[in-house]
Amino acid sequence: MQQKVILMTRPITEAAITDLYCSLIPKSISIADLGCSSGPNTFLAVSELIKTVEKKRKILGQKSPEYHVYLNDLPSNDFNTIFKSVPRFQENLKMQMGSEFGPCVFAGVPGSFYQRLFPAKTLHFVHSSYSL
Repeated sequence: MQQKVILMTRPITEAAITDLYCSLIPKSISIADLGCSSGPNTFLAVSELIKTVEKKRKILGQKSPEYHVYLNDLPSNDFNTIFKSVPRFQENLKMQMGSEFGPCVFAGVPGSFYQRLFPAKTLHFVHSSYSL
């Protein structure tokens, strides 16, 4: 079900991240995924966002930005499983994106998004499929 929603909303998120990237052409992009869960869809939304930026930056002839990815869910989420799969995800992303792909670092942010999770002006893009 989560995958279906992420894929259904892909045109909206692609347009939003493309507009953001084109208006800033930042050296780094900070992306948060609220309610990331743990399982097969954990990296799906982030992966689609990064692929969209990489496609656009190649068209524009820009250098790949550094990606800062913040995965958020409640503290009861299985963050250990997520972090164990990050290296494999990063390797797959590098293979798909090519040698010019910028660094991609991950952080877990446990907590409820009904309260402040991040310092002011630290995020460029916030994704939430079922969370809000």
